[in-house]
Amino acid sequence: MSLPVMGLSTRLPSLCLSRRVLALQHGPAGRGLASTPGSAGQNEGYCLQLVRLRDHEGFLCSLLLPPESRSSALALKAFNVELAQVKDLVSQKNIGLMRMQFWRTAVEDMYHDNPPHQPIAMELWKAIKKHKLTKSWFMRIIDEREKNLDDRAYRTIQELEKYAENTQSSLLYLTLETLGVKDVHADHAASHIGKAHGIITCLRAVPYHSSQRKVFLPMDICMMARSFCKNVPTKAIPAFIHTVTLDMYLNKLRKVDFNVFHPSLQRKNTLLPWQLYIQSWKKTY
Repeated sequence: MSLPVMGLSTRLPSLCLSRRVLALQHGPAGRGLASTPGSAGQNEGYCLQLVRLRDHEGFLCSLLLPPESRSSALALKAFNVELAQVKDLVSQKNIGLMRMQFWRTAVEDMYHDNPPHQPIAMELWKAIKKHKLTKSWFMRIIDEREKNLDDRAYRTIQELEKYAENTQSSLLYLTLETLGVKDVHADHAASHIGKAHGIITCLRAVPYHSSQRKVFLPMDICMMARSFCKNVPTKAIPAFIHTVTLDMYLNKLRKVDFNVFHPSLQRKNTLLPWQLYIQSWKKTY
């Protein structure tokens, strides 16, 4: 599903020519990131850099959001990246649980105007104050990521859907709030698109998981997200731009006869920024 982004043709040139973004595109590799908080600009730059390095597709999609919600959406994605990588970075589950508790406490403190001095937390606090973001979505993401520390396979497709709903869909609900969207049709679309995103992410990770002798797979839900597009308000559409990349992966998967191990599926798409623009522009105009 390729959803249009209104006004994209007027925003993309300035984004692509931004010296700041271009500099970050060629910045240091991930391990150079420091988590010490700095000025507001440094904290924002930290979040942007983390998302660029760890969620490149999400980074590109965030650049296409309206300016008034872009930095907040990047903070949300940085928060998601931070939680998602806990399982791979810690050697013991107890350490992972401590990290999740840090973020649970941090979110509570943000809503009491006392955020911890950590770059992502400082940026999230700004986003919460600016957009009146709903605390329960943050807590749902943390709770679900914490459960996932057990590193066990999904027993049913329903379990995978629930995980995706509580993580990816919750992130979309928060993104809609940064856009000022409160609409039942947008929420309905976010629920199903989030599930599709989670399932496709699971598919894309099969080669990596199999190299570690792990299986997490339990696809029909991915196609259901298409049917909700016609009722989604125009203002909500930028939140769902990531569906363009999901569609691209599914199309490539079909072309290789659904062989998730095919080498072509692992290659980075260097043309993705322009494909995002072209697909969105075609749907808009």
